[in-house]
Amino acid sequence: MIETEHGNFEIIKDYKEALEIKVFNDRYVEYLDKYTYIVGDCSADMLRFKGFTEETKQTIPDYLMESATPNAPYYVLKRLNKE
Repeated sequence: MIETEHGNFEIIKDYKEALEIKVFNDRYVEYLDKYTYIVGDCSADMLRFKGFTEETKQTIPDYLMESATPNAPYYVLKRLNKE
């Protein structure tokens, strides 16, 4: 479990050690509060976020394959608390 300014999360995957808590806190937007899963990928030297619900979490691999730069660092977090 990790604690952030935006809640507590379980790390599902941290490919190439992409997760940096400070950068996550700086880039996070409240819009993501409604999602259970958050994917952060570093494509084109920029951290991008995409949110997923329980119903759409199975599409995370498709999103990474289709939208992220191949072999780019990324992480998948699962929200542990809803504020």
